[in-house]
This record gives sequence, C-alpha cells and structure tokens, in this order.
Amino acid sequence: MSLKRKASELPVSDSKKPKANASITSFFSAPKVAASSATKASISAPAVAFDKEAWVKTLTAEQKELLKLEIDTLHDSWLKELKGEITSKEFLELKRFLKRELESGKKIFPPLEDVYSWSRHTPLNTVKAVILGQDPYHNFNQAHGLSFSVRPPTPAPPSLKNIYIALKKDYPSFSPPPKNGGLLTPWADRGVLMLNACLTVRAHEANSHANRGWEKFTQKVIDTVAAKRTRGVAFLAWGSPAGKRVGKVDKSRHLVLQSVHPSPLSASRGWFDCGHFKKTNEWLEARHGAGAGIDWNLDVDPAKAEV
Repeated sequence: MSLKRKASELPVSDSKKPKANASITSFFSAPKVAASSATKASISAPAVAFDKEAWVKTLTAEQKELLKLEIDTLHDSWLKELKGEITSKEFLELKRFLKRELESGKKIFPPLEDVYSWSRHTPLNTVKAVILGQDPYHNFNQAHGLSFSVRPPTPAPPSLKNIYIALKKDYPSFSPPPKNGGLLTPWADRGVLMLNACLTVRAHEANSHANRGWEKFTQKVIDTVAAKRTRGVAFLAWGSPAGKRVGKVDKSRHLVLQSVHPSPLSASRGWFDCGHFKKTNEWLEARHGAGAGIDWNLDVDPAKAEV
C-alpha cells in the first residue's frame, strides 16, 4: 500500500501563533475560537449537536471563571463529552493551581490558547488513531498542544527524529517536514489525536505540572475515544506509562499497539522495527475499507501549515 493518498479536506486550525500568557489576565481571557470543520475522513462520524450556551448557564460564577479557557478553546465535540469531568472537584482544583502559578509570575507552556489545540485539529468524530505522549516540551517555541510536535522553526527533537526513522522503514517514500522541522499538525488534521498525559508545564521545569490533575482528565479523553468511536480506532502507546493508559481499551473493537518509547534512551530496544505506522494503516483499511489509512507524509510547507 502506498503511503501517499488523496488528502481529505482538513479542518481549519484555531491554533495560531503563540501569544504572551505570563499574566493571570490571559488565563481568563483566552481568545474565543470558532469550531473547526470536521475532517471528511472515511470513518468520520456525524458531529453531535451540543448547546454550549445552555450548559454554560448552569455553571456557577467561579466555575465560569476557572473554566473560561475550556469554554472558549476546547472544541465543542470534546466539551460535550468532557463537561462532567471539567466540573469535577479534581479538575477545578487543577485550574486553581494553574491560576496560582500564573499569579505568581510563572511562565506556562504551551501558550494557553494552544493547550487544547489537539481538540480543534482533531474533533472527536474525526479520530482515526491516537498517539500518546507524556509531558509538553518546556522551552520557548516548542510545545503547541500536540504530543511530540514542535512549532517551526524549532528542529525536530531526538524522539521525533527516531519516529521519522521508524516511519521511513515502514514507508520508504515517507517525507519529513521541510528544514528538519517537527510540525505534526498534518497528522492531527488527518485524524491522528496527539495527546500528552499532562497538558501544561512550567517553563524549563520538566514534569512540573505532573500529578496535579491533568492525568485524570486526559485518561477521560482516552476513555471517551474508546467508548464513542465504536467503529474502531488505533491506539499507539510508546513506553510503559503510555501502555498503562490503554490497558482498559477493548482490543476486540480497537487496535492497540505498544512499543518502547522512541527516546534515544530506549529506542534501541525495538522501536525502529515496531512497524506501528504500517500496522495502523493495514488495520484501518482492513476494518474500514480502502482509503481509510493515514497519509503519514509531512512534507508540508510550514508557511502554509496551520500551527
């Protein structure tokens, strides 16, 4: 099967260039974003109507304040399913923690308007595959809300370079992004949900927002995909932490692929020959028909790609 195939119409990105988010004002004033159009992929499901305005009216004043980022930037297809989770005691405490971080002058990555960019690039009804990551990159001009992806002109980090090597083994015709880049939004726009376990991090402090509540929220995202995408999607879990997160996924309905992490610390233990990208496409096409696989090529001009 060829790596190349006719690209489906891509959703319009709502995640633009990063904006300063060092103040508490931006925490509660993330830009209002329009819902992106659903990908016309062969296994897309119809979007389900959600009256967000009516739901917002049920929130308390504090909930509206704490959840402004979610209300304004989480795609409606996801908000509909996650509204119970974000109003939970644990999630509201996470938002209070983030508020304290910003009030104390801490810099948070990714830029706040990008925290939920994964949801806008890949609405729930378009998900075909899930790639799980851990912590966002914690330096400037890197993280923008998609696991493993970096914003141009940042070069591809070591783990992503190893992902390219494995892809080249599966598909010799694979083309990485131009100029040694690492922008993976084309995958997200084609139905690959790229989700980190934690969605924020303090600048230059890896894992600084771990165990604050993000893990429970992103597990709910994974569980939602497994429950709602009933026709079957592929879960790609690299490394033992990611493997644990897909432990309850119904393997009779979905494809679950596990491997060591592509990090240079572990990649030599089997990553390069995992074959996950070709296996994903073979399974998608066997289950959903010809053309249901994913175009893994990334040779998209960064000037034309939505970040």
